[in-house]
Formats: sequence, C-alpha cells, structure tokens
Amino acid sequence: MIWYPYEQMKTMRTPYKIVDAEGVYLYTEDQKLIDSVSSWWCMIHGYKHPELTAAIKEQADRFCHVMLGGLTHEPAQKLSQKLQEFLPGDLDYCFFSDSGSVAVEVSLKMALQYNTNMGRKRPMVLALEHAYHGDTFKAMEVGDDEDYHFAFEEKQDVVHIPTELAALEEAFDKYHDRLNCFIVEPLLQGAGGMRMYDISFLQRARELCDQYDVLLIFDEVATGFGRTGNRFVADLVLPDILVLGKALTGGYIGHAVTVTNHKVFQAFYSDNDRHALMHGPTFMGNALACAVALKGIEIFEREDYMSKIKRIEKISHREMDGFSDPRIKEVRIMGGCVCVEVYDGAVLDGFQQFAYERGVFSRPFLNYMYSMAPYIIEETELVTIFDTMKAWFERTGA
Repeated sequence: MIWYPYEQMKTMRTPYKIVDAEGVYLYTEDQKLIDSVSSWWCMIHGYKHPELTAAIKEQADRFCHVMLGGLTHEPAQKLSQKLQEFLPGDLDYCFFSDSGSVAVEVSLKMALQYNTNMGRKRPMVLALEHAYHGDTFKAMEVGDDEDYHFAFEEKQDVVHIPTELAALEEAFDKYHDRLNCFIVEPLLQGAGGMRMYDISFLQRARELCDQYDVLLIFDEVATGFGRTGNRFVADLVLPDILVLGKALTGGYIGHAVTVTNHKVFQAFYSDNDRHALMHGPTFMGNALACAVALKGIEIFEREDYMSKIKRIEKISHREMDGFSDPRIKEVRIMGGCVCVEVYDGAVLDGFQQFAYERGVFSRPFLNYMYSMAPYIIEETELVTIFDTMKAWFERTGA
C-alpha cells in the first residue's frame, strides 16, 4: 500500500490515477488534464519531451549509475562543468545529492563546518518566517511552517525573521557573532504560501553577510531556472552557497546540487582529513540524472525559456490583475507563479475536483490556490487555468 505525502491516510480522497502524460497534459482513464502545478514545480519542459527521454535512454544503454566514491564518470563531470559556466560569479563547486531537501541539509552542514574549519564556533542559523526548505530534520529546523512540521517543534539555534529590513538589521546586530549562515528562499517563498518580497532585502542581506562573514545560502530548489522571472535570483544577488533541484533535471529524475563559491570550498581544501566534508548520498551524481539535466539546460538556453516565462507573466497579469472577491485576500504574480490567497482555507474545499472536471489538475493547499505551469504551456491552456480559478469564485458569488 502506498503511504501518500501530506495526507491523513484514513480520510484522504482517492488520488487521480495517471495512465499517460505528454506536453502539459496528464491523462487519467477518463480525463485530459492541464498540469497547472508542474508536478510540484519541476516539469518545466512538460512530459514526454523527446530529447529528454532520449538522453535518459542513451545513458541507460551505457550505465545507469555508479557511485562517486572513488569513481567518476563523464555525465557528472560535464554537468559540473556546465553549471560552473551557467551559474553566476564564482559558484564553481558542485556537490550532488538525490533531492532538494538533502541538498539543503548539505548546505547547512557546509556552513556549520566552514566555521569549525576556520577555528570558530558559530552554532546559529538565521532563516525566514514562513520558510520551507524540505522535510528532513535540519531542513525542518530552518523551516517555519507548523502546518508541515507541527510534530517536531524543537528548534535549536535557529532564528526566524520576517522579510523586513528592520528585522534583518536587528538580527545581525544581535546575533552576528554566533551566525554561521543566513538561508532564504529568494524572492518567492513556495510552500510557505507563495509569499513574495523585494530584492532590496536580499541586497542588504548580502552586505551584512559580507560585513560579519556570515554565509548567505539561496535555496533555489523552487525558484531556480526562471520561476521568479529571473534565470536565478543568484543572478541579481550572489550567494555563497546555491541549492538547486526540481527543474534541474526537468523533473524527469530526482536529483539536486549544492553549489559553493571558492571561499567556502577553500575552507575544506586542506591537508587535514578532519576538514573534509563527510557526506555522500548513494545516488549523488547519478548518471541518468546528470545526462537529462545537461539536455534540459541545453533546451532551456536554446529555446530561450526566459522569453517563455516573460510571456507567461504577461498573460498572468492580463488575466488575473484586478480579479477580486470578498473571500480573496490577495492575488500575487511573479514570473511563472500566480497565487490566489483566501482568508479562509475552507473556501477552497472542493476546488481540486471542480478543476478536474474542467480539465485542469490543481492542488491547492492551506489558504492558497496557485499556478506554476510548465514553461511550454500555450496561451489558451494558461487562460483555461485562470478561467477555472475565477469560475470557482464566480459560481456562487460571495
């Protein structure tokens, strides 16, 4: 029996069974659905992309996986080299892992050991309120959403602040000599409610991190590869450590990477064995995942995906700006994300089935109805998603 995520198994509704998928569409036995959430935001190229499928098949004909412990292989080498060229600044050192949550764990472990290797004790982490960085234990600790992690409330040496400059200044003034890092989902906080904030906050964070030698970590598992309307938020403000996942492989195979700058790497590069990073996920640098990631990045660049995202954002504003209802608190739009926040989450009860019957797969959560569609979506398909959202409120009125 499958144990499903984020569900009370005793009361959950029967999940829709997918029998095929292609482009932006999911197929059940009786319905064709536009995937409005890109399978948790990762399927940026859509389903059954012929080049991505071929990349996996071609690599599988050689080998599917070998460990990176004592071995290496061309797909991992090429992906590391490509990311070094593709990413901004001196984000040059790639530590691969098998999921975004694990990659976040690696980043936090790096930040703590960075300071230990430098001969100082800095046990504290600064994070954001409403943060979500994954469901493994350290990732939960720096997260700040009890709806996900209410059973694990104890947090040691983590301070959470709102995305306000005054709070940022105060936190650094009070804790700077104990902070090893500041971790953020830059510009767009995903599972914490699609919350959006201004780049000036991150610019000031960079200045304060430089001033006090605190590592700045960007968790771009969700925001990377264009979701905020920027290729990476790291293109605007350069972190010391960047975490990527989800769209890294176009969603075709789970994989992630923690990328560091030279300063971080050099703190581990030593004749002292105890300065080594003692971490090694079994499937890090998986050959199939690296092969499909390389092809996905090639397509992202070749097909000018940033122009596709700008088109999605323009259509989103055209269709959703000004849409209101007494039950709606706010409509937020950024890049390839649209969020409708309601005052009471009960308002969204039944929306998933409502959307299903209209040919859209949606998965609202808490007080949030949202869209993060694949970048290959056509205008008519995107409008169908928005029309379905609006129809939910218009069907009964206030």
